Amino acid sequence: MGIFITAETAGTESGFVATALRRFWHNPKSFRKLILLGFTLVNLPLIFALINSAVSIDRLAEHSRKAVYQSVQITLASHTLTKEINTMERSVRQTLILGDESLLGGYFQAHTKFKNSTANLFQLSLHTEQKQLLEQLQSLEADISQKVTAASQAPEKLRELTQSFQSFALLLDSARNFSDFGYALIGLEIDEMQNMAERAHTVMVWELFALVPFAIFLALGFSLLITRPIRQIDEAIRNMGQGELSKIVRVDGPQDLMYLGERLDWMRRRLLKLEEQKTKFLRHVSHELKTPLTSMREGADLLAEGVVGELTVKQQQIANILHSNSIQLQKRIEDLLNFSALQTEKSALIKQKTNLAGILSVVLQDQNLAIMNKNLKIDLACTELMIDCDEQKIRIIIDNLLSNAIKFSPLGSRIKIWTNKVDDSVQLDIMDAGPGIDKIDQDKVFEPFYQGRSMPDSHIRGTGLGLSIAREYALAHGGSIDLVQPSKAGAHFSLTLPIHDPESYS
Repeated sequence: MGIFITAETAGTESGFVATALRRFWHNPKSFRKLILLGFTLVNLPLIFALINSAVSIDRLAEHSRKAVYQSVQITLASHTLTKEINTMERSVRQTLILGDESLLGGYFQAHTKFKNSTANLFQLSLHTEQKQLLEQLQSLEADISQKVTAASQAPEKLRELTQSFQSFALLLDSARNFSDFGYALIGLEIDEMQNMAERAHTVMVWELFALVPFAIFLALGFSLLITRPIRQIDEAIRNMGQGELSKIVRVDGPQDLMYLGERLDWMRRRLLKLEEQKTKFLRHVSHELKTPLTSMREGADLLAEGVVGELTVKQQQIANILHSNSIQLQKRIEDLLNFSALQTEKSALIKQKTNLAGILSVVLQDQNLAIMNKNLKIDLACTELMIDCDEQKIRIIIDNLLSNAIKFSPLGSRIKIWTNKVDDSVQLDIMDAGPGIDKIDQDKVFEPFYQGRSMPDSHIRGTGLGLSIAREYALAHGGSIDLVQPSKAGAHFSLTLPIHDPESYS
C-alpha cells in the first residue's frame, strides 16, 4: 500500500511552514538565507510528493514481486504434485500387473518428491484454505504411503493395493482443487495489485492538485517578501534623485537590507543638511547683495536723471547701461531670494479673488519697454475671469514666462497669449516664435539653475531659476506648468490654475 497524506500530517507540515514564514517575514537574518529558505520551502512540498510517490511505487513493485514469485511457486508445485501422484499411481499399477516388487522403487521416488514439494509449499505465505487443502493432500498421501510400504515388506499383501486406486483418485482431485484454488488466489492478487496501482495514481493526482498550488502560493509569498525591500530601496533612491529628501527611508526585510536602508537614510539626512546649508548660503548672499545693489541703483538713477548735473551723450549712455543692468541684477537677486524661500517653505500664499486679465495687463505694462525695444507684437485673447490666488505669486509666474518669450523672440515677431476655461480651471498659454527648446533640454527645463543650449548672444545670461520658481508657485496653487510640443518653431508653455481655492473645500 502507498503512503497517504493524512489530515494530521498535512496540518503539521502547514503549521511548520506557517511558523517559519512568520519568523522570517518579521526578522529574516540575511537576504541570502531568505532566498535559500524560499527555495527550500517552495521545493519541499514537491519533494515530499516525489518521495511519497516513489515509496508507493516501490511498495507496489515489492508486493507485485512477492505475488508473482508466490504464484509461480504454487503453480510449479501444483504441477509437480499432480505429476508425482500420477507417477505413484502408475508405479503401483505396474507392480500389480507384473507382480514385480522392484517396480515400487518409482513410487518411493515420486513419494519423496511429493513430500519435498508439500514441505516447500508450507514455507510460503499460503491462504488458510490453501493450507487446509495441502494438509488434506498430505493426509491422503500418507495413508497411501503406509499401505504401499506395508505391501512392499509383505509380498502377499500386494493384492490389497488395488483398494488404493480410489485413494489415488481422491488424492488427484485434491491436488487439482489445490491448484484451482491457487489460480483463483492469483486472480485476486492481480485485482489487488490493480487496486493498489489505482489508489497510488489517485494519491499522486491529489498530491499534484494540492501541493502544486501550495508551492505556487509559497513562491508568490516569497517573491513579495524578497521584492518588497528592493522596491523600498528603489523608491528611496528615486525620491532622493528627484530631490524629495523629507521622506524617511525605511526598509523592511532581511537585516542586511535593513542596514542598507539605514545607510540610505543617513545619506538622505546628509543631503538634506547640505541642501539646507546651500539654501542658507543663497539666502544670506542674496540678502547681503541686495543692500549695496539698492545704493548702486539709486546712484545710477540720480546720474541718469541729471540730478548731479547735465551729462554728455556718452555719459548718459553709460548711466542708462548702469541703470538697466542694475534692474537685471536686482531681478536675479529676487529670483534667488524667492527660490530660497521656496526651499525653506517660508513662502506662504495670500489668496484672494483676483482678475486674471488684470494681472496679465500689469505684467505686459512692466515688460512694455522690452517689447518695444524688439518691436514685438502681442496677440492677446484673455477673458475677464476671477480666480482665487496669490496675486503677487501669479504675477511672478506670468512675468517669468513672458520675459522668456520676449528674450528668445526674433525682432518684429509675434507672441501669442490666450486663456481658456477648462472645467473648474483656467488655462493660460504663451507661445513665441523663437528657436524653441532643444529636445535634450525639454526634460530639464524646470530644474533649478539649469540653462538651455539656446541663448541669444546679446542677452545677459540668467540664473536658470525663473521656470523653476514659476512651477513651484503653480504647484503651490494646486496647478501646473507644462511645456507643450508646438507644431511649428517656438516655445509654448501652458499654465493651469484652479479657479477656486482647493483648500477651502478640504
